[in-house]
Parts: sequence; C-alpha cells; structure tokens
Amino acid sequence: MNLHEYQAKNLFREYGIPVPDGRVVDSAEAAHEAARSLGGSQWMVKAQVHAGGRGKGGGIRKADSEAALHEAVNGLLGSRLVTPQTSAEGQPVNQVLIETPTGIERELYLGMLVDRARERVVCMASEAGGMDIEDVARRTPEKIITLEINPVAGMQAFQCRQMAFRLGLAAQIKELSRIMQGLYQLFINNDLALVEINPLVVSNQGRLLALDAKINIDDNALYRRPGLRELRDISQEDEREYQAQQHELNYVSLDGDIGCMVNGAGLAMATMDLIQLQGGRPANFLDVGGGTTAERVAEAFKLIVSDHKVKAILVNIFGGIVRCDLIAEGIIQAVKGVGLNQPVVVRLEGTNVERGRQLLEDSGLGITSSEDLTEAAHTVVAAAGGQG
Repeated sequence: MNLHEYQAKNLFREYGIPVPDGRVVDSAEAAHEAARSLGGSQWMVKAQVHAGGRGKGGGIRKADSEAALHEAVNGLLGSRLVTPQTSAEGQPVNQVLIETPTGIERELYLGMLVDRARERVVCMASEAGGMDIEDVARRTPEKIITLEINPVAGMQAFQCRQMAFRLGLAAQIKELSRIMQGLYQLFINNDLALVEINPLVVSNQGRLLALDAKINIDDNALYRRPGLRELRDISQEDEREYQAQQHELNYVSLDGDIGCMVNGAGLAMATMDLIQLQGGRPANFLDVGGGTTAERVAEAFKLIVSDHKVKAILVNIFGGIVRCDLIAEGIIQAVKGVGLNQPVVVRLEGTNVERGRQLLEDSGLGITSSEDLTEAAHTVVAAAGGQG
C-alpha cells in the first residue's frame, strides 16, 4: 500500500526527520488560507498522487503570487496527472500540498528497502539525487551506495558516519545520522516495504531536509497496522485490483485482450507466456488461489468481463485441492450468472478431470474444453481474433 507525500511526511515528523512546513488542501480557498498560514510570497504546489516523476508531468508548480497560486491549484485539482510512472490515463488529483520553497545547494537520494536475496533491510544513497534517480540506477549503478543493516544490531552509528563521508556530508554527520536512524525506526516499526527521500537536499543554510517522501507499506502486515490502513486512498488504485483484494483474489490489470483465470501464480505466469507465444496478449494476471470455490470463480469472471478490452477468456485450472468436477460446476454457474458474451476456453487437469470436462460439454453454454495448455492458448488467441 502506498502513501501520499503529505502522509509520509507526517510520519517523518514523528520520527524526527526534517521536512518543509506544508498544508494539504482540496480547494483553492483552502490553498489561500494555507499560504497565509505558511507566510511568505512564494509557495510550491504539489499534486498528491501515487506516482513518481510528478515534476516531469507538471504536477509540481511554483507560485510567486496569490493569483499564480490560485491558477496552479485549480489547474491541478480535478485533473488526471500523467507522469513517466503512470498509464496514459494518469492518476486523479484530489489534493495538493502547499509548501514553502527551499533554497537548494545539493540534491541527494536516501532510501531503504527489503532485499529479499540478502534477507536484510538495505539502505541506499546517492549523490545523484533528484527526478532522474531511476536513470542513475540504470545507467551508472556505481553511483548508488548501499549498506546492509543487521536485523539484530540495527542501524549502527559507524554506518551513518561512513555514509556521510561517502556522500560528502562531513559537515552534516549528526544530521544525517539522525535522519538515517529515524528512517530505520520508521521502517521497522511500521512494516514498510520501501521508504525514499528523493531529493534529500542540503539547503542554502547547510541543513538537511527531506524535500519529498515516498512510503510503501507491506500489504501482508496491514492487519496489524489499522492506523496506517486507514490512510489508504482507493481512488489511486486500479478499481478491479481493489475489488479483487476484497475477495482474496490476486489480480493485476494488463494491456491485452485475453482474460486469464488460473489457480497458482506460477501456472498463471506460464499461461500468460503461452498466450504471448501464440501471438496473443493477456488482459490480466488473475490467480484465484488453491482453494478455488464457485463463489470465487464467479467473482473472478466478473472482474475479467469488467475490462472492456477482453475479447476472449482462458480458464486454466489444476484441480488438486479442489476436484475438477466442482470447479467445472463453479465455471458453469459463473458463466450463467455473469451472462458472458465472450468465448470461453477451459483447460482442466487433476482429480475428476474427465467428469469436469463432461459437465462443461453438457452445459450447452458453448464453452470450449481443451486437454492441452498449448492447444488452449492457441484456441483462445484465435477466438480473440489473434494469430492463433
């Protein structure tokens, strides 16, 4: 689960990480009140969306008068911001953050994430901070400094000092140490998957300041973080993916036109690969899980057909925990209940598979049953108007 910048900065403040003074607003009138509260004659207007690259997309604007502030706020609120990290449709802007500008001497990057290969929380930093940190990591990875944090010992003072010297922050050792220690405690205490400060700036006064903030929380830990769970902004998420979570389905929207319903993540990936190999394009990743039920199958079909791009559907189920005949009954009930217009190709394998295939054949619903996965992929691609 992602947080907005203003939400992340509120958490930063709790852990002693310095951030600019700011107010989040949802109207031009509130923005003027925020500007008067902040003081000064210039303000930064920052769109609050779950996406990076806001500066490149026009989501961060500087206003040097109240008229410019009004124009910037009205220009962002109610719009859909398109950045290099969003789809072509962009993300809805429902709130903006008003902040006082900061004079910048240097821009750095500082972040922490879980490195599953090392089984450690890893701190990353770079002198090349700013909007193009992704390009830095891709083109000049040697500019990214990393250090592992021992889960027993935690963040150590010597590691903070080492990082300060490598970043050229000898004059800000104490400040950087407080920030790094605060970030680590924030990370551990809240079950984070990722936290980033980009940029972490050295101001004209020589002080360190977190100019931006990004936090991603481990979804699997939300049950024990009810306060953080309440910060979720559903408007920033794919509606189908959110609905899938409510029914314990693993769903990810893709750009193709062949809907997929599979049990098991590995089998789902293999199914999508075969569709691609046959000249088709998957419309989604959908894992209904090992304990597939008729109700879950019905919800899965509803999710698939809610995507207007879907021209055909491939169901690939291995009946291990649940028998194939019960799965077939669930598919038949779902097709009848949803009222599908798209062709459906089903490949079943496992316990009671023959009985399951017979039920599909006798259903009179025009469901195509296939014994071979490659054949099923070939058939569904042809049904969708692809090469097949």
